[in-house]
Amino acid sequence: MSILVVGSVAFDSVETPFGQVEEILGGSGTYFSTSASFFTDVSLVAVVGEDFPEEHLDFLRSRSIDLGGVKKAPGRTFRWKGRYGYDLNEAHTLDTQLNVFETFKPELPAGYEDAEYVFLANIDPELQFEVLQQVRRPAMIACDTMNFWIEGKRAELLKTLRKVDTLLINEGEARQLAGEANLVKAARSILAMGPRTLVVKRGEYGVLMFTEHSTFAAPAFPLESVYDPTGAGDTFAGGFVGYLAATRNHSEANVRKAIVFGSVMASFTVEDFSLNRLRSLESKEIENRFQKVKLLTEFEGIG
Repeated sequence: MSILVVGSVAFDSVETPFGQVEEILGGSGTYFSTSASFFTDVSLVAVVGEDFPEEHLDFLRSRSIDLGGVKKAPGRTFRWKGRYGYDLNEAHTLDTQLNVFETFKPELPAGYEDAEYVFLANIDPELQFEVLQQVRRPAMIACDTMNFWIEGKRAELLKTLRKVDTLLINEGEARQLAGEANLVKAARSILAMGPRTLVVKRGEYGVLMFTEHSTFAAPAFPLESVYDPTGAGDTFAGGFVGYLAATRNHSEANVRKAIVFGSVMASFTVEDFSLNRLRSLESKEIENRFQKVKLLTEFEGIG
């Protein structure tokens, strides 16, 4: 197997200036695994409730995602409700119902412990650490977190970060984690916590990557129609880790290329609600948009 992802599978209710939807397919594990499946094999560990429709599982299977680690538990599936204003970089949470996700304990099925790439989606850092105790010798461990865990379980999060190769968080989370207003200083502080690479997701403003010796910036692809940014960060992570897993090349140049592929995947997600755009996406569209993003920052030999 190539990538193991541990995260949530959920129902989302989303309101943006461009529409409103109720109880659509969502969750960090869902967005990540769907995005990564365009590049390589993915195995998902998550929990759903008895109310979770088989058609959603069929969609994930249609992407050749291994669902051997998805358990159906008594109770209702995790639900999130949020609203976005015209600043689509910020979600306002209206309601969160953890339901079966509240007692979720990730247990890896046989064979999953041999995963070469591991992505720990935004879940309790104690659970993230439990997953790391079950895997053997992955080539890369990447993880996400959020302000809730940074504030409420900082010690547990720092314990997990000492075992992580790449941390993917947004700009506000980076500043909060480091206790630094300046993003460059914040990055230096976070890298000292353990990760060798920090990827800062900045929504429509693109992505920044920091390592001990380098900094890289990639733009977001400019879009005429943005309907729903929910899951864009997890879709980015899926493209990023998916490309690295497919190429098995961790060179500086290839990591930068993976960041651009992550940005490309996120740009498709925001063009519609839920995973609707990814359902119809074709590989040739991904490659075409990748080439367009490259042209956004090309300046030598022009003019």
